[in-house]
Amino acid sequence: MSKDIEVGGHDQYGARDYQDPPPAALFDSEELTKWSFYRAIIAEFVATLLFLYVTVLTVIGYKSQVDPAHSPDQCGGVGILGIAWAFGGMIFVLVYCTAGISGGHINPAVTFGLFLARKVTLPRAFMYIVAQCLGAICGCGLVKAFQKTYYTTYGGGANELADGYNKGTGLGAEIIGTFVLVYTVFSATDPKRNARDSHVPVLAPLPIGFAVFMVHLATIPITGTGINPARSFGAAVIYGKDKAWDDQWLFWIGPMIGAAIAAFYHQYVLRAGAVKALGSFRSNA
Repeated sequence: MSKDIEVGGHDQYGARDYQDPPPAALFDSEELTKWSFYRAIIAEFVATLLFLYVTVLTVIGYKSQVDPAHSPDQCGGVGILGIAWAFGGMIFVLVYCTAGISGGHINPAVTFGLFLARKVTLPRAFMYIVAQCLGAICGCGLVKAFQKTYYTTYGGGANELADGYNKGTGLGAEIIGTFVLVYTVFSATDPKRNARDSHVPVLAPLPIGFAVFMVHLATIPITGTGINPARSFGAAVIYGKDKAWDDQWLFWIGPMIGAAIAAFYHQYVLRAGAVKALGSFRSNA
């Protein structure tokens, strides 16, 4: 029951066997003694720092370009489309760069979803989230250090619920947006697909980045698009205004719920994890 056989026919490639990798242990003390564990944490910190630095600069630059006090052209700047490209493009680049080192999470919601699916251990998940939050704080701190006046004037790239939307709408936008992202992560990195199609690991960062791009197009007008608790937390810490903190819970609870739903859907519905578990239980009974 636990082994799926992929049959490629009697061509030059022959048949290929596939077996699901074993689930990660809840706690693995051995990994704490390996340099690869700490190297992965550093990679997550640096990647999240770069992510926030580039994307927050893009947001602030756009707002300054459409500010009537500085520019009469209200159609100038990169626009929402450009902001979405900045977020999606950076995720594409950074996932490509770090996937072989840390898995390229760059997002506590992604880490949480993979932890629920037993892809990473608890210590690794915890340290990744800490590194991501610290990286986000440092990335926003760099933006403020270089552009302090613009940073303060144009909101510091902080996520806030837009006027005209209630908190339920904002929470729903964050849940659905994160579901799209984490579901894409699971699908793009599915080991069964990787075993069948050797090109998939190389292409995996592309759909993940594109998912971030599409979600930003849909939800920037509502919440500024969180779907990444570290991104929202880092900007709120450095910006420090009440509004950013008043809505902060939306950008933690929503993404975590969305990630949990995506993990359940992929592992227990699409991959039939619940059916396999039931079959294993019956065979042992």
